[in-house]
Amino acid sequence: MSTTSHRSNFPTKPAANPDAIIGGGDAKYRFTVLTPGLLRYEWAPDSHFEDRASVFAINRRLPVPSFRTVTQNGILEIMTDNFHLTYDEGEDFSASSLSAGVKGTFSCHSSVWRYGEECGNLGGTARTLDCADGRIELGPGVVSKNGFTTIDDSKSMLFGADGFVATRHSGDGRVDGYLFAYGHDYAGAVKALYALSGNQPLLPRWALGNWWSRYYAYSDKEYLELMDRFEKEKIPFSVAVLDMDWHVVDDPKVKASGKTGWTGYTWNKDLFPDPEKFLKELHERKLRVSLNDHPADGVQNYEDLYPAMAEALSHSTEHSDPIHFDITDRNFLNAFFDVLHRPLEDQGADFWWIDWQQGSHSRIPGIDPLWVLNHFHFVDNKLHHKRPLTFSRYAGPGSHRYPVGFSGDTIVTWDSLAFQPEFTATASNIGYGWWSHDIGGHMFGGKDDELSTRWLQLGCFSPILRLHSSNSQWTRKEPWTYGPEAEKVMTAFLRLRHRLLPYLHTMNARSATEGVPLVRPMYWAYPEHEEAYEVPNQYLFGLSGSGLLVTPITAPQDPKLRLAKTKGWLPPGRYVDIFTGGVYNGDRSLWISRKLEDYPVFAKEGSIIPLDAATEPGNGEANPDSIEVLIVVGADGAFELLEDDGSENSAEEVKWTRTPIKYSQADGTVTIGPSTGDVVKDRGWSIRFLALGEAKEITVSVGSGKRIARQERSKNGILVQVGGVGPASKATISLGPNPVLRENDLEAFIRPILADAQIQFRLKEQIWQIVAAKVPATRKVSSLLALEGVEENLREAILEYMLSE
Repeated sequence: MSTTSHRSNFPTKPAANPDAIIGGGDAKYRFTVLTPGLLRYEWAPDSHFEDRASVFAINRRLPVPSFRTVTQNGILEIMTDNFHLTYDEGEDFSASSLSAGVKGTFSCHSSVWRYGEECGNLGGTARTLDCADGRIELGPGVVSKNGFTTIDDSKSMLFGADGFVATRHSGDGRVDGYLFAYGHDYAGAVKALYALSGNQPLLPRWALGNWWSRYYAYSDKEYLELMDRFEKEKIPFSVAVLDMDWHVVDDPKVKASGKTGWTGYTWNKDLFPDPEKFLKELHERKLRVSLNDHPADGVQNYEDLYPAMAEALSHSTEHSDPIHFDITDRNFLNAFFDVLHRPLEDQGADFWWIDWQQGSHSRIPGIDPLWVLNHFHFVDNKLHHKRPLTFSRYAGPGSHRYPVGFSGDTIVTWDSLAFQPEFTATASNIGYGWWSHDIGGHMFGGKDDELSTRWLQLGCFSPILRLHSSNSQWTRKEPWTYGPEAEKVMTAFLRLRHRLLPYLHTMNARSATEGVPLVRPMYWAYPEHEEAYEVPNQYLFGLSGSGLLVTPITAPQDPKLRLAKTKGWLPPGRYVDIFTGGVYNGDRSLWISRKLEDYPVFAKEGSIIPLDAATEPGNGEANPDSIEVLIVVGADGAFELLEDDGSENSAEEVKWTRTPIKYSQADGTVTIGPSTGDVVKDRGWSIRFLALGEAKEITVSVGSGKRIARQERSKNGILVQVGGVGPASKATISLGPNPVLRENDLEAFIRPILADAQIQFRLKEQIWQIVAAKVPATRKVSSLLALEGVEENLREAILEYMLSE
């Protein structure tokens, strides 16, 4: 294989099956029925239709779904299980000539799409959060409360047969659109998107751990000392990001060139005298390395690789003219990767952080440089890595094929934090499941221990956790640069992120194979509940059955109570807060109040969440030696733990080691294994039953042998030690038939709230008398509501537990 053929080897199937096509030929219109709920509609004044792949649509050759067509009196009808389209044959597309009724009632009267009209889109995502301080406008997704929506693909970039970029046919009036008619089956709409546009790829497991990043001119010694300090503090990382100061920036020769120094490919030898040795030492610490690249200024004459680039491009060096950046020139693109990037990768760089901020225009109209950079960086990364990765901004629908997304330079404010959960979850509406944010914010703002801690907690339950900050000496993200309370909590959540790797990697695999992003809005699972649309910051984390429900805290605490609150909605069912062990009945909205150490994350009855049992996991992404499983009794549950050695490429090719974990409510039994596959050896197991009520007798057996069930009680439940289990063995943990969740101990939950509250002692005593009274909950609530002098936040914090069940 040549050095460039791997970038051309991009499999596409852009031409649809002829049996799925209506019209075309000499007609000016063409319809393609891609799935029962996905229709392509085209208008070409010259009857020249487009069968090349676009950045959005790379696979139109899908199995032909069942559909019927009827043509009568000049009206064409197309009928599938999802929609009934009518078209005045031969007429220009308009709201009058082209419409489709979606089966089901999703609005007050009917669900009819008319060409050109607004569809009530629930939103997708945006190119960047650069300089955003709160909410911004989002691009389109493929889901709508109205049951239908469209994606306009008329102007997107194309791929030619040779794998390089291409432009569309010239001429005005061309239409290339896609109708998604999936009603309230939002997951179905996104799966149709993936069928057309390609699945999310399987991320390397190490990408799911903690990333360290900072815009700061570290020396090699400073960076390694920092990594060693993290190790000493037992704070794990898996990725080390080097921002732009890895290359020369303030050097006199840069200033002499008249450039800013933002673009660069020559190591700053004052900071990194031996780059290869430095990168090797990072790898020895089990860290993957990303280098920042702002490519817009091309290659200047002071770069070490300038002569090689000039030779590759037949660029005259007589006057030392710079080599301009033109990613739409195939010769430049090949040299960009093979001459400019490859030597740095050979030294040890694992992937590139593409920091493109120069807009969507290139030398060729219609070609967005960000699209070209994202696509070819990703496919080029396959040369050295089984599971390629890039790190860049969102270029538009179809960008989910090129993870990970860099959301840009965010501002350090509560408003920025308040928008990020919604921004992350809503991106799943366009299939974009792997956003990475500047956790803690990048610039401006001010020091706020609470804000930084809440942001990191959100990061723990985000697709990617990457700490980042600006080059100011005051904006730092090391936990020990904050107060003792914040440091303790930050450290705990950074450790928790690595403990979550078994769960996260399983969800990574299922996202790649089942077409369901890790983070999703509540309305995906509860589309007929209006409350699900009213909590945009609340989201589902993980796939159904064993997913978590996260209700982020994005506002500062009440200083009198030392509690922060957020409004949430619990769907029907019963839930346990995985941190506090509080039990909640669902099907209601509620205010949730938490101390800084706690975060509102709920697991439903039947949930099974596997963790690394190590409370202080190390760097990297190794499969753990011991597993701790969180289980919520009350309903049957099942989870298949997926592990591998990282040696294969796509999720479909991986020889997964599979370990089934099942819980049966009727007999109160958990079973683990046996495992199938080559990765797992003997390992330890433990089960943490969250908020478990009284169990008569807990028994443990492995194979045919019984073991002593060692138990430890904790704030959130009971930990049962199973001990070592071989991969061919089956472990059984029995609680007895139909175990139940415990009742909340109101005094235990409410006493700390009152103890911390900065209020009058007399008022505390009055509240406590109400809490401790041996009367029905309704009387307690009534008495609390009638008590004068109780501020709203305190009343809500107490009512949360009084009304929890």
